[in-house]
Parts: sequence; C-alpha cells; structure tokens
Amino acid sequence: MRDIDKKLLEDDIFWFNKGEQIVSRNLWISINCLFCSFAIWMYWGVITVHMLNVGYNFSQSNLFSLIAIAGLSGATLRIPNCFFVQLCGGRYTLFFTVLLLIIPALGTGLALQNKDTSLLVFQFLALLSGIGGGHFASSMANINLFFPKYKQGLAFGLNAGLGNFGISIMQIIVPLVVTYAAFNIEGSQLISSSGSLLSTISAGHNIYIQNTGYVWLLFIIPLLFVCWFAATNIRLKNEPLYINSPLKAFSLIVGMLLIGLIFTAIGSWLIFSEGSNGSGFHVSKEVVLVLVISATLICLKLFSSDIGRQYTIFKNKHVWVMSVVYTMTFGSFIGFTAIFPLTIKLIFGYKHIIVAGELTHNIINSNAPSALMYAWMGPFIGALTRPIGGWLGDKFGGAVVTQICCIIMILSALGVSYYMNLAFNTSNPEEYFLAFFGSFLVLFLVTGMANGSTFKTIAVLFPGRNIALTIGFTSAIAAYGAFYIPCVFDEQITIGEPGIAFINFAVFYTMCLFVNWWFYLRKTSVTYNP
Repeated sequence: MRDIDKKLLEDDIFWFNKGEQIVSRNLWISINCLFCSFAIWMYWGVITVHMLNVGYNFSQSNLFSLIAIAGLSGATLRIPNCFFVQLCGGRYTLFFTVLLLIIPALGTGLALQNKDTSLLVFQFLALLSGIGGGHFASSMANINLFFPKYKQGLAFGLNAGLGNFGISIMQIIVPLVVTYAAFNIEGSQLISSSGSLLSTISAGHNIYIQNTGYVWLLFIIPLLFVCWFAATNIRLKNEPLYINSPLKAFSLIVGMLLIGLIFTAIGSWLIFSEGSNGSGFHVSKEVVLVLVISATLICLKLFSSDIGRQYTIFKNKHVWVMSVVYTMTFGSFIGFTAIFPLTIKLIFGYKHIIVAGELTHNIINSNAPSALMYAWMGPFIGALTRPIGGWLGDKFGGAVVTQICCIIMILSALGVSYYMNLAFNTSNPEEYFLAFFGSFLVLFLVTGMANGSTFKTIAVLFPGRNIALTIGFTSAIAAYGAFYIPCVFDEQITIGEPGIAFINFAVFYTMCLFVNWWFYLRKTSVTYNP
C-alpha cells in the first residue's frame, strides 16, 4: 500500500492483519536509506586520511575544512528536512533524498581520480554530501508517523542506531575497496603508503581512492527502486495533504535544500582562512552558527506559509533545553566520528620530537597503528548501543539514563585528553595508544546510549506531530557537532594542545549534567523523570 490513513494503524484488527507488516517494512526501508545517508555524509573523515597518505597537496587545515563543511551542511539541511514528510509525503521524500546522494558519491569518485583536483571542488562535494546528514530529520519524522508513543523509544533507537551503522560500515568498506580495481578507470591508480582495515599497505602499492565514492552507487541505485515501489505515505486527519505530484514535491525539496546549502557555503566562507578558500575574516564559529541557523529559518518561513505556522514549537522552552542535551549526546557522537580517523593519524602517525629547540610533528612514525584499522570501532559501538539506550529509556526513564551516561562522558573525555597530551609530546606516541583508544571507545559507547535515551525523553515531552518537528530541530542543532568539533580540534592541534579540546568538552558535559537534572530529575520540577 503506497498510501494509508493514520487511523487504520490505530485499529487493532488492521494492525494485526496488515498494519504491523506495513510498519515493519517501512522501518527497514528507512534504516537502509539512513545507512547510505550517514555513510556519504561522514566519509570525509576516512577520505582525508587516504588523501594524506596518497600525497595530495593539501594542508592539515585544508583537510579539516572538508570534514567541517560536510558537518555544517548536514546539520543545516536537517532544518528543511523537518518539513519534507508533511509537505511531500514519506515516499517521495525518501526516494528523492536518496536519489540526490548519487551526486556527491559519483562526484567524489571522479574528483579523486586526479591528484590535481582543486580544493574548491572537494569542498563543493563536501557541501553536497551534507544532503546525507540532513536526511536524518525527515527519516525520523516519517518513522514517528508509523509508531504509537509507547513504542517510539525503541523505534527511534532502531532507525537512528542501525542507520548510524552506515558510518562504521563505511569505515570498514572504504579501506577494503580502495585496494581493489573494482571501478578501475585508466589512469586512476595512485601510489600510497597507507593503512587498510587488516594491515598496512606499504609504499609502492596501488590503491584506488576513487572507490570511496563509487562504491556507494551499488547501494543507492537498488534502494531507489525499493523506495519508489515499497515505501508508504501516511495520511493524517485534519492535516494538509502532501503534494501528490512527484515533480512538484521534488521541486519543493530542491528549493528548500538550496536555502540551506547557500547559507552553509556563506558560513564556511566567513570562518575559513584564505588558504582554505575562505574570506580570511576568521569570524568565530559560534557567530557563524547563529547566522546560518537564523538565516535558514527566516528564509524557510518566507518560502512557505505552511512552514511558518509550525514555528510555534520554538516557544516551548523544552525545545531549547533538549537541543542542548542532544548536542551533548549526538553532537559529540557525530563530531568525534568525523575526526576520529584523522585524529589517530595526526597524533600517532608521526613522532613528536624536539628539533632545534622546537617540538615538531612531521616525522613519520613507523610503529604507528593504522588509523583505518581502528577508527570504525568507535562509531560501531556508538550505533550498537543507541537502541539499547532507547530500550533502557522506555524501562527506567530517558533522563535517568542520560544522566548516568553524562557522568561517564565527563570521565572518559578527561581520559582521552590526558593520554592524547602524553602521546603528542613524545617520540613514541604508540605507547599511549591503547589507553587513548580505550577511553575513546567508552566515550563512543555512552554517547550512543545517551542518543537513544534522549529520544525517549523527547517522545514523552512533546505530543503528536510536535515530536517529529522537535526531533528534527534538536537533531539539526546537535548535528552541528560535526562542524564545531573538527573546528575546535583543528585549532587546538595547530597550537600544539589537542588535549585542551577534550577538557572543554568535559566542561560542556558538566553543564549539561546540571541542565538535565534541573529540568527532568529535580523532584520539584514539573517534568520530573519524564
């Protein structure tokens, strides 16, 4: 069934005859779409490691700019994605947002075939890969329509958690496919001393870095047929019907995405240096975030009156409170995911020794662990524990689970900072790798679990359609972690103090610990233990 009335899903007889099957099918379609979306949004963390190994003539800041642009784009595009399902229907939204992923996947493959491709081209492709990050908001809004409130914690956890596996599976697939000429085009072979998932690729061997883009076409193209022929639209009583014409729906989606892309490009230009194709004004990242979010919201309101009427959710203080809490959880998860491979490479891939009285970081460490052999484990664990966090939230209360996770996040962030500083000031950084890696894995584990528990809190706080809008907006704010964290880490590693970044994150988590307690665990609070 391509169209179904929401009331039918609430009928017990229909549910047991057909409804449960329809809901299950659409959940798994959504998970697979989100899988590809997350993979393409986050693959710059792995691609930049390969670019560094292969010898692209880009600076450390140039490479971080690609990660940051993708993060800024994906977060900003979540804002228009909040409204796609209501305006265009879940089926059209799923199909077209997945179709658009072909552009960055194919474009990245083509660009990586030539080491002389300009930084600007890669930055444009990073901007477009944000389409994958934005898809999360429309995906969660769509799933919200299929499930009753008492099942939403687990449903959201499964959709987001298994969708997040796209990141870790990407970090497994990419190091493997670059070693095979599966998509070989004449002249595309590149020489590299690199790391793979299973071992180190010694200098003089060929790798096919363009496969990092091309391989996703194998997933996207079959998924398009599944979206078109098997996905279902939910019709709501007393709500404006979605657009029945696919061309009108696709045009609306493109127009709204362009608003987000334009302001992302402007924000990126304002913050980056001239060496990274920026203005050189060095506008602070906080100011850029406020400008990009505000401009996007204002233009979307002018774009459609249907969107403007839904801005009433911003009058609810809990929208803003949950944005802060979810930034602590998902913002940390996605930001750490973005920088984890390149962080391992920069901290442990080089010896940090004093030359002529100055600490240098440009001598290759022959004993370094392979970044690509280990980096996938972090997001894998985070994605694995997300449904568990949702289930625990259903059982014990979302705020309680979030509070416990927050305490562990503070301790593990301080551990990462400690061992990172030790490694960044020694000629044998590999001695501290296991302690650093273990602390980081704990950080991924609890951020993943807290992602699921936070959604449970949102499901309790907000009624009906407002759940989808709130999830969309809070997830957009949180996703800016994929922009903010790479920028902070780039700044700190440039001045030689990378561990300071994680001390700052621990301070932020401490603030969030208090916020979560004040609003949701304080016994005199109106929303005590939701």
